[in-house]
Amino acid sequence: MSVFIDAKARILACVHDSVRILPFACAAMLAFLLAACGAAPNSQGANKSPDAATGTSVGDAESGAAANDGEDAATSEVTSGDNGQQAPASTLDTANMTPAEIRATLNITEDFRDVLIHGEKPAEFQKYIVMHDTEGEGDAASVVDWWANNGSLVASHFVVNKDGSIVQCVPLDKIAHHAGFGDAGHNEEFGVTDESRDDKEGTTPIGDWAPDYGMNSYSVGIEMVHVGESHQGYPEEQLRAVDGLIAYIDAYYGFQSAIIEHSDWRTGNSDCSEEFQPYLQNLQKTRTHDGS
Repeated sequence: MSVFIDAKARILACVHDSVRILPFACAAMLAFLLAACGAAPNSQGANKSPDAATGTSVGDAESGAAANDGEDAATSEVTSGDNGQQAPASTLDTANMTPAEIRATLNITEDFRDVLIHGEKPAEFQKYIVMHDTEGEGDAASVVDWWANNGSLVASHFVVNKDGSIVQCVPLDKIAHHAGFGDAGHNEEFGVTDESRDDKEGTTPIGDWAPDYGMNSYSVGIEMVHVGESHQGYPEEQLRAVDGLIAYIDAYYGFQSAIIEHSDWRTGNSDCSEEFQPYLQNLQKTRTHDGS
């Protein structure tokens, strides 16, 4: 009898231990089965990281729409940066890009004003890119409005804002009155002539020391929003936009135009500022503001 009771006790003890251990064994088995089945996260969300600045996912960011090229009908896909925004033209291989592709990397708004157009400028007459400062803090859109309404009929083809956005108010194949009169002898020195393509509307002579008037019909004018000698510097975004704009102009014509500043044409102009000179020298050497 005692043997029977002892055997029964051992059996009950084994059953008790089995009941106690079973949940842990089941949990271990379940974990093993899940791992073997390869349960993976949703692959569509795996590569998205939240953008703290916008509250959106980087993976959902959309590239900005390419700027409409009013002067080159060709369209193409433009390489974008990791954040979905278009890469600046100065970081791209512009030598192997079409004019439309380069223009699409720039934030250009077309605001053409007929009153600021003064004649035809076919490619064979293009020789120079003339750099200017606006000598005011107004943005590009307000500068173009002022040009179109002040009666002087003076304007450049492009105005570059400090944030790198650009307004174009005169097509590249048209004459804009941005350079005005130059020093005596400068027509010959710069290889330009004063001829009938320029309607000269709004033109007012400024003295015998500066009688030459040929630069407008052989050049493209670029204005940068900046006050000369303000010592505020030129933001990097603005300078990169100038790099891209020059690359676009080169591609549009199929050759590189000489880059000068307004005071090269007429002595005494305040634009561009003294602080722009290192950038100008780099642009003249490498077509980029930083010499890269």
